[in-house]
Amino acid sequence: MNVKTILVGLALLAVTTISSAERIKDLASIAGVRNNQLVGFGLVVGLNGTGDKTNFTGQSLRSMLRELGVTLPPGTNPNSKNVAAVAVHANLTPFTKPGQSIDVTISSLGDAKSLRGGSLIMTPLKGVDGQIYAMAQGNLVVSGFGVGAGDGSRVTVNIPSAGRIPNGATVERTVQNSFNVGDHIILNLHQADFTTASRLTDSINHTLGKGTARAMDAASIKVNAPRDPSQRVPFLSLVENLQLSPGDAAAKIVVNSRTGTVVIGQHVRVSPAAVTHGNLSVTISANTAVSQPNALSGGETVITPNFDLQITEEDSRMFLFSPGVTLDEIVRAVNQVGAAPGDLVAILEALKQAGALRAELEVI
Repeated sequence: MNVKTILVGLALLAVTTISSAERIKDLASIAGVRNNQLVGFGLVVGLNGTGDKTNFTGQSLRSMLRELGVTLPPGTNPNSKNVAAVAVHANLTPFTKPGQSIDVTISSLGDAKSLRGGSLIMTPLKGVDGQIYAMAQGNLVVSGFGVGAGDGSRVTVNIPSAGRIPNGATVERTVQNSFNVGDHIILNLHQADFTTASRLTDSINHTLGKGTARAMDAASIKVNAPRDPSQRVPFLSLVENLQLSPGDAAAKIVVNSRTGTVVIGQHVRVSPAAVTHGNLSVTISANTAVSQPNALSGGETVITPNFDLQITEEDSRMFLFSPGVTLDEIVRAVNQVGAAPGDLVAILEALKQAGALRAELEVI
């Protein structure tokens, strides 16, 4: 694969467009080129009395002062409400070089009420291998705030115990990846699909020549690539901008049982079935009656509760699903009977149990 071939492919890409298609860069990622998580422990200072009250923060403050050459007298407790212990984490993006900056997120570890107005003291950020990859420091940006009164009442907006520092960490070390290793790359689909993998392979081979790409399974495609980095970069620029029509997703219905959210895929079908829908409303009301004895009778006053039970049943409705019913018809039929999200979930589960629902039902 030479530069001339790549330029020819770019020319073909410029004059060739595919309607309702997606780019490879939106469907797949390069194996080994990924983000790396960094984490660290630090102290936020300069708070207006909203910091931690725990001894743990005082011990951390003592250790920090010791590192700076300040020795506290024995028995001195450096607890301060202006200091808070925090966890600092960030994502180190691929190809980020030493000297560049990345954003960091700060979250309180103790009982600090708010981090607003605080500053993070120099904190090393480590990777999973224990090596330091960045140093974080700076003033926090906190979107939340809280207001309290002397009687203990308090109003909080958003989350004042967490904040961010844009460009708050300086990268000290680069994470090596396999981008320039070997004579090929692996493209991993975000969602495994045999149809999409086959079409992606055909798209690359059609543009760059037969045998350039080979599907390994439903998620991975092996692509021959030039070894020279000056040629590999434009080569991948060409590959990631190729367009294709991905395969249709499998028929699936996703139900969130906590929020009542129901998402129905385009290819969901229902075989012939009849569904009846009705609501039974039960109302129980109570009132108290007092039984007062006659004068000089020697009796006692008795309180007697009376209960009134009412049962109301709405008119039941039935609708019929014909063979091959589509998504629009399902939604229209359910809406006609006035089914709430919870009722819709029950109907879908019943159809699945009856074997009439031609889709995967996933409850989260």
